[in-house]
Amino acid sequence: MKFMFTVGGSQSTVFCIAPLATAARNAGHEILLTADEPLLETAAAIGLPAVPTPHPGEPAARLRALLELAGQWPPDVVVGGLSFVPGLVAVETQALYVRHYWDIAPLRPEPGIRPDLERRGLSEPPAADLFIDVCPPGLRPSPTPGARPMRWIPKNRQRRLQPWMYTRPADRPRVLVTAGTRNLFLHSRSSVIRHLVDQLIAAGAEVVIAAPERAAAEFGAQFRDVRVGWVPLDVVAPTCDLAVHHGGAATTMTVMNAGAPHLVVPDNDYSRSVAKALTAVGAGLTAAPVPPEGDRAAVEAITASCRQILADPGYAERARFLAAEIAGLPTPAEVVHMVEELAASR
Repeated sequence: MKFMFTVGGSQSTVFCIAPLATAARNAGHEILLTADEPLLETAAAIGLPAVPTPHPGEPAARLRALLELAGQWPPDVVVGGLSFVPGLVAVETQALYVRHYWDIAPLRPEPGIRPDLERRGLSEPPAADLFIDVCPPGLRPSPTPGARPMRWIPKNRQRRLQPWMYTRPADRPRVLVTAGTRNLFLHSRSSVIRHLVDQLIAAGAEVVIAAPERAAAEFGAQFRDVRVGWVPLDVVAPTCDLAVHHGGAATTMTVMNAGAPHLVVPDNDYSRSVAKALTAVGAGLTAAPVPPEGDRAAVEAITASCRQILADPGYAERARFLAAEIAGLPTPAEVVHMVEELAASR
C-alpha cells in the first residue's frame, strides 16, 4: 500500500510521525511524507522521503496542493495529526484516514477550512478510520473513545556519541535543559541563563543544555562548565534525573519514555496542557517562563522547583510508571498490521 503522511509546523512533527512511517516502510509499504519546506532537511536527516507542501498557513491552498499530489501519487492511506486537511484528502481520494495524534489538547478548526467541509457535505471534520494515540493512559483521566494506543519510539537526529552521553554521572544528578529546536531558554539574555546554570550547579547538579549548534556556538564560551550543543535526546534522556523543557510533543514523549521527571516551562496553550497533565499525575512540575529581558525571581523559582523534584523520589517514581506504561503499548509495527487488516476489510 501507499502511505501518505502529512506534517507541518516544527521539526517535532517530523520526529513524531517517523516511528509509524518507518514501521510502514519496514513492512514493505511505500511511504511519502509531505512537509513544510523548512522541515524537508529534517526528514532527509532521519531517512524519510519527503516532498514540500505549499502554503503552510493556508488550509484551503494546502488541501488543493495535496489533492494535486494525490493525483500524481494516489495514496491508499492518509496519515495526519492536528490538521483537518488530511481527512479531507482521504475523503476525496477514498483512502483510509488514520489520525495520528497525542490527544492531550483539543483539536481546533483551522481558519478558512469550513467552506471546504461544506462543499463536501460535511458539517464536521471527517472521522478517522483509525485514531492512533501515543499518550500513555496514566497521563489523563480517561482515554479518548475509540483510540488505539501506540508505543512511543523516540526518533531524532543522531551524531557521533561520546561516553558521557550514554552514562550517568557517578557522583551527582544530571539536569537536562532544552527547548527542542526552538531553544526558548537561550532566547533570554545570557546573564539570565548564566544565573540559572549557576543555581543548578550550586544545587549539586551536572547541567546539559541541549540546543542547536548555532546556539552552542553563540553561548558555549560562556558555559565552559556545562555541556552545550546538539545531543541525541533518545540517548541522553535516560541518563538524566530531571529534564527542564518547554513541553513540546517530541521532547516530552522522549523524556517520558526515558522515565525522567519533568519541569515544564510552557510557552503556548499546547505546552500548558502538557505541563498541567504531567503536574497532575505527579511526574513533574510547572514553572513560569523567564522573560527575554530577564527576571531573577523567575529563574530562582525554576531552580527551587528543580531542587524540589530532585529531593523528592516520588516524582521519579511517577515518571518511571509512565515509562512502563509506554513500554507496554502496541508497537508501531503492530499498529501498521492493524491498518493492513482495516484496509483488507473495506
